Amino acid sequence: MPLSHFDERSGIVDVKTPWGRWWQTVAEVYVEVDIPPGTPGKDCQVIIQPKHIECRVRDKVIFSGNLFKTVQADECTWSVEERQRILILLEKAEKFENENLWVSLLDGQFVADPLTQTSMLKKLDLEKFQMEHPGFDFSGADLSKCYEKPPYLPE
Repeated sequence: MPLSHFDERSGIVDVKTPWGRWWQTVAEVYVEVDIPPGTPGKDCQVIIQPKHIECRVRDKVIFSGNLFKTVQADECTWSVEERQRILILLEKAEKFENENLWVSLLDGQFVADPLTQTSMLKKLDLEKFQMEHPGFDFSGADLSKCYEKPPYLPE
């Protein structure tokens, strides 16, 4: 999956899943699905709707469900890379909202643990600073903002 310049410098904060991993930026959610080596693209199917996604390989559902937040389905893409993984790019509908953090890929499924959620939020905040101040490099910065008990974590 091609990484943005910010991601290349700062690294990604991903969530491991039984079938691969997912991670996010301010504007997108990336999904990487491991498939059996040698799988041709014609054996793969990804259906993306604004609030729902389904990923199938050889008619077997890898995952399916309601997305954590809405995406711009017309702007989402997917491809098969090297016949061993499906790469999905989901374009967030709420790109620049204050709380555009996805804590899970699907409602109640593939949830990031609290530490990963905090790391994701810090990375999104740094990415926002980078976008607001393009002449500076925030990729290695450390925020002193309090992330101790964030409002997005359940009690």
